[in-house]
Amino acid sequence: MIPKIILGKGGRAIRRLIGYLYGPGSANEHTDPHLVASWNGFAPDPGRSSHHNPKHVEGQLTAQLDQPVKMLGDKAPTTTMWHCPVRAAPGDPILSDAQWADIARRIVAVAGIAPEGDQEACRWVAVRHAEDHIHIAATLVRQDGRRPHRDHDIRAVQREARKIEADFGLRRLNPGDGTAAKRPTSKEHFKAKRQGQDTTTREILRTRVRRAVAAASNETEFFALLEVTGVSVRPKTGPSGDVLGYSVALPGDVNKYGELVWFSGSTLAGDLSLPKIRHRLTDTGPEPVTARSVDPWHQATAATERIPDHLSRSSDHIAQGQLVALGGVLDLLPLTAPADAKGELEQAAAVFERATRSRIMADLDNTRVLRRSIQTILRTPTTTGDGAGLAMLLDAVLIAVAFARHWHRTHQHAQQEAAAQQTLVHLQTAYAHVAVPVLEDLARCAPGLQTKHRYARHLQQIIPKHADRILQDPAWDALSTALADAETAGHNAATLLGQALGQRTFADARNPARTLTWRIHRLGQRHTPSPRAQAAIARSTTRRTAAPIHPSVVTSTTPQSPHVRRR
Repeated sequence: MIPKIILGKGGRAIRRLIGYLYGPGSANEHTDPHLVASWNGFAPDPGRSSHHNPKHVEGQLTAQLDQPVKMLGDKAPTTTMWHCPVRAAPGDPILSDAQWADIARRIVAVAGIAPEGDQEACRWVAVRHAEDHIHIAATLVRQDGRRPHRDHDIRAVQREARKIEADFGLRRLNPGDGTAAKRPTSKEHFKAKRQGQDTTTREILRTRVRRAVAAASNETEFFALLEVTGVSVRPKTGPSGDVLGYSVALPGDVNKYGELVWFSGSTLAGDLSLPKIRHRLTDTGPEPVTARSVDPWHQATAATERIPDHLSRSSDHIAQGQLVALGGVLDLLPLTAPADAKGELEQAAAVFERATRSRIMADLDNTRVLRRSIQTILRTPTTTGDGAGLAMLLDAVLIAVAFARHWHRTHQHAQQEAAAQQTLVHLQTAYAHVAVPVLEDLARCAPGLQTKHRYARHLQQIIPKHADRILQDPAWDALSTALADAETAGHNAATLLGQALGQRTFADARNPARTLTWRIHRLGQRHTPSPRAQAAIARSTTRRTAAPIHPSVVTSTTPQSPHVRRR
């Protein structure tokens, strides 16, 4: 059950709304419009007046609804109309008029429009012109001339919707916290359909703005990236000439007057207002570049691997900042992905967007490395190589999103938890398209049996509890190749395994050899430590393997099938 409250201003607001509700709709989608309930139970119904002109009856209905407002004359409030569409969720059973009438009465009661038993409450009607929803229209002056007490009506209506779902056996939707982005309106959906688009202009702009924020190093670059991606930008300036905000539009998306349809950043999403974007760009500005060259895929993977630890051990503010950074990674990854994985990654980014916001203020101070490295990947796409970098990063992202799901669950963020869970599904499919061809190439170059047996003995010594699972994993041959390559580069295989195994538990991983392969691949390309340093690392990692981090949240984070195609 999805209710939404819309307010209208002016003396003609209710007249325009009633005309729309009883009209054909933007795309002739309105069928059999009629009243299912009203404030007095016998309000005139333009849809059921067979002996009168429907337009005349519309005028009667509007006049009766507006009467309390008109009686106040110049003292009438500016906001005169309260409009609440209430829509059943997809898959819900079709409700009868009587059931919708009951729902309407409950909604206006909790909203303060017409409390139960209050004979002097506001006048209202509930109109049904489709199987799956009704529109409640009310005027915001009570019949005794006072204003209705509708403090926090949005939250009250949402709470009642959850109760209605339970009482009527409807699909139970997750309660929100008021931080979700604004949904496209029905008009926007119908307009997109008429234009042959699967996505509304609002959603297209939201995606492009989020990508620009993730890719930009400063405000100037942010606006430049928007224009490069085909977005028209209109800054909002104050009397001093300072830019206070911005609006965006898609060329060709016009209203009936041929004018561009503009959306302010804050109407796309709460975190896309210019002040919020400035805060994000300032707090995550790039760090000075070090003299030593670092593979950005390795750097991004290492930073992503630290997210679970932040979500498990750091403050809520730091954890929220890590989720914002993770969302930025997902926003940009589709731009670096092969065609067969791009669609799933785009859907993952769109869904996870909901999991990046909550009422908790984000501390972005610890997200600079991840932000800088993913921007470097975007600017130097040739570093993707044979797909190992993307596969390695996706493996870390899968684990991070699983921890994000767990974090939201512990904080009772139901919508964000559901978004993280849905993100995992898309990521698993994308990962399958990217990772296995790389693993298969590595497996074809596996070392001889004697070398593999030596690696197996290392595993049995370092992690005896899970050694058999790793050795039976389909990616074992790929792992042995990664170890052999690392040895060729001068690393000690046992030491490297100790380091990799000390970074996360494998108690619930479905493909532990695969994750180990990416870790060894990354560690093996680092500068080779001296023998004394290798001995110190070995002692340290041996101790760490006995202290895994939260294995429960990693369950079901990796795809079950290893069959994919090359990127």
